[in-house]
Amino acid sequence: MELGKIPDNPLEKEGESNLRYFIQGIKDCIPTIFGYISLGIACGVLGKSCGLTIWEAMGMSAFVYGGSSQFIASSMILSVASVPSIIFTIFFVNFRHLFMSAAIAPYFKNNSFLKNLFIGTLLTDETFVVASVEGYKKKKINNFWMAGLNITAYINWILATGIGVFIGGFIPDYKVFGLDFALTAMFIGLLIIAIKGNLKIKKAGIIVVTSSIVLIISSILVSTSIGVIISAIIGALIGVVIKE
Repeated sequence: MELGKIPDNPLEKEGESNLRYFIQGIKDCIPTIFGYISLGIACGVLGKSCGLTIWEAMGMSAFVYGGSSQFIASSMILSVASVPSIIFTIFFVNFRHLFMSAAIAPYFKNNSFLKNLFIGTLLTDETFVVASVEGYKKKKINNFWMAGLNITAYINWILATGIGVFIGGFIPDYKVFGLDFALTAMFIGLLIIAIKGNLKIKKAGIIVVTSSIVLIISSILVSTSIGVIISAIIGALIGVVIKE
């Protein structure tokens, strides 16, 4: 049976159908779990290097729940940056979620505000890609399927971060193992998954080229870190606006 495909059964009770969708969402999250585990461990190791306890790191994963944000926050803590600057930076790094939420919002336009708040709160780069492929193939996304996908990713991320903090106690320098490249590797993987998921190749090409040009220009005018944020926002905005 095709991954993510659940046959309709008119005799099936609504509760049983919702449970099947939820379980299928969990299954469809499995291919991304290895990414969550590897990146979460790397994030935990980095958190350990800047003095975070296992509970502090896992708490950050639970409430911030953003790999790129947590990497940047840990690096800024390590460099003794001020609290307002950390909050300000995280806000702009996570600003891309506004565009990701807008991109899949049409699939949930009949939901209540609370249901959409729950979906949007747990939306990540990885679950967004999986959900986008699901929506592109089926022209719809089931609420319970999305819940299974999001919750599975959320739990795995928190646990992986905790494991990373524990392992970090035995690693004197996280860069020796290339863990500082983990975030970059994740986004490269997401790009490959999106293209393999039969998303518009032309659209993906426009986004990649435009974001690269914006990054080069903005890096000349401002710092590289700010340039990355600007290019990410522009790329996400183009993805929402263009049709083909």
